[in-house]
Order: sequence, then C-alpha cells, then structure tokens
Amino acid sequence: MKYGGSLLWATMVFLLVGILLPRLPRAQVAAVAAAIAIAVEFSRLVHTPWLDAFRLSTAGALLLGRIFSLWNLVAYAIGIVFGVWIDRLATLRDWRRTSHSAN
Repeated sequence: MKYGGSLLWATMVFLLVGILLPRLPRAQVAAVAAAIAIAVEFSRLVHTPWLDAFRLSTAGALLLGRIFSLWNLVAYAIGIVFGVWIDRLATLRDWRRTSHSAN
C-alpha cells in the first residue's frame, strides 16, 4: 500500500493528541489531529535550506515527509478515522470490563 505510512502516521498523531489532551472529546481530538496533518502536509510547500536539509534526514522524512500530495490528505483522513475506531473499541472494551466487574 503506497499510502500506508501516511495512514499510520495520522493514526499515531490522533493517538498522541488523545494522550496529550485526554479531556477532549473524541471528535475534537480528531479535529486537532486533522489540523496537524493538514499543516504538516502544506508545510511541504515551504522550502528553506534548513527545512529541506531536515527533510532529507530520516527523522525529517518521518515527521514531515518530503513531497506534497493531496492523496496524503486522503490517507490522513482514513488514518484518523482508524484512530477513532481504535479509541472507540478500547473505550467500549473498558466499559464492558468495568460494568461486568461491578456486578
């Protein structure tokens, strides 16, 4: 899958935002993650010597990527939806565990 890395990156961003801002509702966590993903993707259109040099490093390629692509935005959206699904499953599982242990 060509965009698998972008999908997983966006899922990671969603999960990190959820960890850093645990009181936010899931929809707001998704919105913040989407804003970060969009900002990072459009930052690829900005070229300065130091930023381009960072993008050539492994860390820069993983964090910021190298080439702008609208298809990455689609992959990010799918990744964030995947993160929402994972979070929902985890919440449902915790709810079931605590409701059964209360009986």
